[in-house]
Amino acid sequence: MSDHHSADGHDDRAPAVSVLAQDLVLDSGDVGEFLTKLVTIAGHTLSAKDDEVLCGVTLLRERTRTTVASNGPDAQKMDEVQYEYDDGPCLRAAREGFVHYVSDFESEERFPEYSRAIAGHGIRSALGVPIRLEGEATAALNFYSPLVDAFSGDAIEAAERFAAEVSASLRLAVRIAKLTESGANMRAAMESRTTIDLAVGVIMGQNRCSQDAAMTILKTASSSRNIKLRDVAASVLQSLGQGPATTHFD
Repeated sequence: MSDHHSADGHDDRAPAVSVLAQDLVLDSGDVGEFLTKLVTIAGHTLSAKDDEVLCGVTLLRERTRTTVASNGPDAQKMDEVQYEYDDGPCLRAAREGFVHYVSDFESEERFPEYSRAIAGHGIRSALGVPIRLEGEATAALNFYSPLVDAFSGDAIEAAERFAAEVSASLRLAVRIAKLTESGANMRAAMESRTTIDLAVGVIMGQNRCSQDAAMTILKTASSSRNIKLRDVAASVLQSLGQGPATTHFD
């Protein structure tokens, strides 16, 4: 990839990434848009005239593997090949926390099945760069090239700088996702509680019994029918024509 280098041997395509990222943040509507723009620039930066580099960001959370940004559908597809085999330089970079570089998949021995599969798609070299996150989530910046030994030392350094910029935004995205999931779970729990409480009140009125006795009736029905308590409570309300209960958070 001689097109990458100036006369002094340094990569002349690696921009001041932090300055670039600041501009992208200002011009982006959300985290996803920012990441997509950044990987598009990262892929272009590591490309040459005869080598269009594919770039994507893989996020690993619990049992899920997701490409959260890519510079095109081909990059997404190459990530999915890696997910299919559950191995490769990018997944290893995310899981182990250090750079994995494959200079030629035709002679690569670390993951033979995946190497044969990715070579079948015309990819000869790949680079996985870890992205530093917090907690259980891990991630990597992924680069794929149709050329052998496509990534020089300078290119790898540039990729690491891009990964550092992706890190801050991806940490924010993961944190937002956790808060959103937590909020959705809390909402579901509170709506379930509202339905049960209303049904208990109905049973108390119909049977002239205490709250504890009404709850016992609900639990007995749930157990004998093998139906969730909330669903039994909902059926009680529907029998009165009240429809589903709504919890207001305002």
